[in-house]
Amino acid sequence: MKKIRQKLHIKKGDNIKIISGAHKGKIGTITKVIYKKQQVIIKNINMQTKHMQAKQKGDTGQIVQFEAPIHSSNVMLYSAKHKIASRYKHSKTINNLKTRILIKTNEII
Repeated sequence: MKKIRQKLHIKKGDNIKIISGAHKGKIGTITKVIYKKQQVIIKNINMQTKHMQAKQKGDTGQIVQFEAPIHSSNVMLYSAKHKIASRYKHSKTINNLKTRILIKTNEII
Protein backbone atom coordinates (compact mmCIF):
# COMPACT_ATOMS: atom_id res chain seq x y z
CA MET A 1 0.00 0.00 0.00
CA LYS A 2 1.36 3.42 -1.01
CA LYS A 3 1.45 6.13 1.64
CA ILE A 4 -0.29 9.35 0.63
CA ARG A 5 1.19 12.65 1.77
CA GLN A 6 -1.31 14.93 3.50
CA LYS A 7 -1.99 18.21 1.72
CA LEU A 8 -1.28 21.37 3.66
CA HIS A 9 -2.09 24.99 2.88
CA ILE A 10 1.50 26.06 3.51
CA LYS A 11 4.92 25.16 2.16
CA LYS A 12 8.54 25.54 3.21
CA GLY A 13 9.70 29.15 2.85
CA ASP A 14 6.23 30.73 3.20
CA ASN A 15 5.73 33.81 5.38
CA ILE A 16 3.08 33.07 8.00
CA LYS A 17 1.32 34.62 10.97
CA ILE A 18 0.39 32.57 14.02
CA ILE A 19 -3.35 32.93 14.65
CA SER A 20 -3.76 30.98 17.91
CA GLY A 21 -1.81 29.66 20.86
CA ALA A 22 0.92 31.07 23.09
CA HIS A 23 2.71 32.80 20.19
CA LYS A 24 -0.42 34.40 18.69
CA GLY A 25 0.34 37.39 16.44
CA LYS A 26 3.99 36.52 15.74
CA ILE A 27 5.24 36.45 12.15
CA GLY A 28 7.87 34.10 10.77
CA THR A 29 9.11 31.90 7.95
CA ILE A 30 8.58 28.16 7.72
CA THR A 31 11.82 26.18 7.84
CA LYS A 32 10.38 22.65 7.82
CA VAL A 33 7.03 20.94 7.21
CA ILE A 34 6.14 17.65 8.90
CA TYR A 35 3.43 16.25 6.62
CA LYS A 36 2.65 13.11 8.67
CA LYS A 37 1.70 15.11 11.76
CA GLN A 38 0.48 18.22 9.88
CA GLN A 39 2.95 20.39 11.79
CA VAL A 40 5.39 23.14 10.83
CA ILE A 41 8.61 24.48 12.31
CA ILE A 42 8.95 28.26 12.19
CA LYS A 43 12.27 30.11 12.42
CA ASN A 44 12.94 31.48 15.95
CA ILE A 45 9.38 30.83 17.20
CA ASN A 46 8.25 28.30 19.84
CA MET A 47 11.81 27.91 21.15
CA GLN A 48 12.19 25.21 23.80
CA THR A 49 15.12 24.12 25.94
CA LYS A 50 16.39 20.60 26.47
CA HIS A 51 18.89 19.57 29.13
CA MET A 52 21.35 17.10 27.60
CA GLN A 53 23.17 14.67 29.85
CA ALA A 54 26.92 14.11 29.44
CA LYS A 55 27.60 11.24 27.01
CA GLN A 56 31.08 10.33 28.27
CA LYS A 57 32.66 10.42 31.69
CA GLY A 58 34.83 13.52 31.19
CA ASP A 59 32.20 15.65 29.37
CA THR A 60 29.77 18.10 30.93
CA GLY A 61 26.07 18.32 30.25
CA GLN A 62 24.63 21.17 28.22
CA ILE A 63 21.42 23.08 27.62
CA VAL A 64 20.22 23.09 24.00
CA GLN A 65 17.56 25.39 22.52
CA PHE A 66 15.51 24.22 19.53
CA GLU A 67 12.38 25.19 17.59
CA ALA A 68 9.41 22.98 18.44
CA PRO A 69 6.70 22.26 15.84
CA ILE A 70 3.31 24.01 15.74
CA HIS A 71 0.18 22.52 14.20
CA SER A 72 -0.55 23.85 10.72
CA SER A 73 -4.10 24.89 11.64
CA ASN A 74 -2.65 27.53 13.97
CA VAL A 75 -0.86 29.43 11.19
CA MET A 76 -2.05 31.48 8.22
CA LEU A 77 -0.29 32.81 5.13
CA TYR A 78 0.93 36.39 5.58
CA SER A 79 1.53 39.26 3.18
CA ALA A 80 4.51 41.31 4.36
CA LYS A 81 3.75 43.98 1.77
CA HIS A 82 0.21 44.69 3.02
CA LYS A 83 0.78 43.39 6.59
CA ILE A 84 -2.29 41.15 6.56
CA ALA A 85 -2.95 37.40 6.98
CA SER A 86 -5.16 35.74 4.39
CA ARG A 87 -6.37 32.49 2.93
CA TYR A 88 -5.40 31.66 -0.64
CA LYS A 89 -6.87 30.45 -3.92
CA HIS A 90 -5.38 28.65 -6.90
CA SER A 91 -5.22 30.32 -10.29
CA LYS A 92 -3.69 29.37 -13.62
CA THR A 93 -1.40 31.75 -15.47
CA ILE A 94 -1.16 32.21 -19.24
CA ASN A 95 1.41 29.38 -19.40
CA ASN A 96 -1.00 27.01 -17.55
CA LEU A 97 1.12 27.16 -14.37
CA LYS A 98 -0.81 26.75 -11.13
CA THR A 99 -0.08 29.62 -8.71
CA ARG A 100 -1.28 30.53 -5.23
CA ILE A 101 -2.87 33.96 -4.76
CA LEU A 102 -3.80 35.57 -1.43
CA ILE A 103 -7.53 36.30 -1.40
CA LYS A 104 -7.48 39.59 0.58
CA THR A 105 -4.61 41.22 -1.35
CA ASN A 106 -4.49 39.38 -4.74
CA GLU A 107 -0.75 38.96 -4.16
CA ILE A 108 0.99 36.00 -5.82
CA ILE A 109 2.86 33.81 -3.35
